[in-house]
Amino acid sequence: MKKHLILSVVAALGFAGVAMAKDVTLSGEGKCAKCALKAADKCQNVLEVTEGGTKTTYYLKGEASDKFHKEICGATKSVEASGSVSDKDGKKWLTVTSIKAK
Repeated sequence: MKKHLILSVVAALGFAGVAMAKDVTLSGEGKCAKCALKAADKCQNVLEVTEGGTKTTYYLKGEASDKFHKEICGATKSVEASGSVSDKDGKKWLTVTSIKAK
C-alpha cells in the first residue's frame, strides 16, 4: 500500500512539473551565451527579452534552436521564438518549436 501511495505522489509531481510549462512567443535579441555573453563554456543559444524595463534571459533548447545557432553565433540578431517556457536551476528555459530572425 505504501509503495502505491509513493508512486502516486511521484507521478503527480511529475505531471505537475509538465503542467507548469507555458507555451509562448517571445521577441528579443538572439545571441550565443558563450561568444556574446561570456556566460557559458560552450555555445548555447539565448534570447534576451526586455519587458517593462526588465531584461530576462531565456536559454534555448531543442532541435529548432540547434539548427538556428549558426545565425546568431558571433552576431546578435533580432529574433522571434515560440515554444514552452520552464524554470530549471534558477534559469528560464525555452524549448523552441520555431525560431526566426526578424
